Amino acid sequence: MCDYYFDGKGKAFRPMIVVLMARACNIHHNNSREVQASQRSVAIIAEMIHTASLVHDDVIDDANSRRGKMTVNQIWGERKAVLAGDFILSAASVALARIGNTTIISVLTQVIEDLVCGEFLQLGSKENENERFAHYLEKTFKKTASLIANSCKAVSILGCPDPKVHEIAYQYGKNVGIAFQLIDDVLDFTSCADHLGKPTAADLKLGLATGPVLFACRQFPEMNAMIMRRFSKPGDVERARKYVLQSDGVQQTTYLAQRYCHEATREISKLRPSPEREALIQLTEMVLVRDK
Repeated sequence: MCDYYFDGKGKAFRPMIVVLMARACNIHHNNSREVQASQRSVAIIAEMIHTASLVHDDVIDDANSRRGKMTVNQIWGERKAVLAGDFILSAASVALARIGNTTIISVLTQVIEDLVCGEFLQLGSKENENERFAHYLEKTFKKTASLIANSCKAVSILGCPDPKVHEIAYQYGKNVGIAFQLIDDVLDFTSCADHLGKPTAADLKLGLATGPVLFACRQFPEMNAMIMRRFSKPGDVERARKYVLQSDGVQQTTYLAQRYCHEATREISKLRPSPEREALIQLTEMVLVRDK
């Protein structure tokens, strides 16, 4: 079951960022491009935690497809899927313990706490419009960006003793992670299911109001009632999708993602110039133009 997700067909976005960040920090500190074994382990652990969260998310959402194929829960059932996710997390915990650094353990276990808290945040909603958007961004950080931010911070700690560098790595990962999810939320409205590898309008069907919906609501206040009842009435999903596409919700969410990417670039530019630093800057541009 675990091998089913670890088939090499994912984007490997997170381990790629983590390895690039490790090299960029190592070069900044002592001009070494060598990636330490412990830093490589962090990249692997990050992908394991991410994959475990996908398995568990698919159970919670009763999802049918992921990465263009059937989910674990659809093939083997919910009980085995939950255990598979738990097993991946336990394997990640063993790998984390083997690094033998209590600071790194503390940084990366924060990710698991954030993932759970983010899932709880997703189950709730706010009536006030401003509170609702802050709630959405906090959930986005905890469910998506925390893993990237803390993994980047972990490899920076292993490669460089300077706390300023640790903060640069963390802020880069945080901003790229939030931008990545914002674009993911845009693609739920603009990409076709076959290309995306999972159903479109999936968030609306789950009762979730993402960035494009929240921006659209400012132009179409009648969406408020739909948001509060989590698009549960017949026709709500189709009507909400229509409002989003008629509004500037997609454009506004994309613009917000651009702002987060700009901040990520500003942070990483504080490091010494290197091919890895430039790759991390280019990666922020890739986040914005991706179509799946």
